[in-house]
Amino acid sequence: MRGIDIHYVDRGVGYPLLFVHGHPFDHTLWEPQVRALAGRGFRVIVPDLRGYGRTTVVPGVTTMDDFARDLAALLEYLGLDSVGVVGLSMGGQIALELCRLFPDRVDSLGLAATNPYAETEQGRASRRAVAARLRAEGMAGYTDEMLVGMMTEANVRALPAVADHVRAMMYAAPPEGAAAALLGRAERTDHLPLLRRISAPTLLVAGQEDGFTPPDFTEAMHVRIPDSVVEIIEGAGHLPNLERPERFNEVLRRFLERSRTRLSRTRI
Repeated sequence: MRGIDIHYVDRGVGYPLLFVHGHPFDHTLWEPQVRALAGRGFRVIVPDLRGYGRTTVVPGVTTMDDFARDLAALLEYLGLDSVGVVGLSMGGQIALELCRLFPDRVDSLGLAATNPYAETEQGRASRRAVAARLRAEGMAGYTDEMLVGMMTEANVRALPAVADHVRAMMYAAPPEGAAAALLGRAERTDHLPLLRRISAPTLLVAGQEDGFTPPDFTEAMHVRIPDSVVEIIEGAGHLPNLERPERFNEVLRRFLERSRTRLSRTRI
């Protein structure tokens, strides 16, 4: 597809859901959600993005447009016209890009820990510097510095198995793929103007203690997306789906059941 091999997990039958991981992770970011939803009325499709996991690494720059078009090609390959899309962090930005490029493919939308703003000048410089570092040094030092931040410090101590999983994903990320994505994110556009045009029912989730994408970002999206609801998850940082999976799954399932019912009624 689009000149690359996309690795993905496809489990269950029912309402199709596409889960989009963030940086620098892979499809296993969504393991608690796959276990909770697959085969329980949902078909769960969880790919490794270009440059991550077992999907082809393409050197250079990978833009949000590239990621979104890869996912649209995957849906085409699977014969799916529209799906529920759930993205976290960079994955949420990719989900927004799907909404911009292929709005008819997004049946419902879940955005967790998502920054809708264009990158700042300082942010662009930082991402370019980190990309150069990853290419020169690999992922280990970056991972060790960033683990607290991806998760809260309290959760790193209290949830060692989760911390080990997050650390393992980050260590295993291909440096060239991660760098290409960082360079693409440095050039991302402002998604705020798009938000008012999103017609899909939308769930907005933030970790109460997320220092990267604080709840204020989520509230800023909520006032712009017409059909949206907000959930702030206490005791979670940037990865609420892993730090508080039971709460995250409860919130997501409730939203999906309600959205699926409403969408089915509008199509009768």
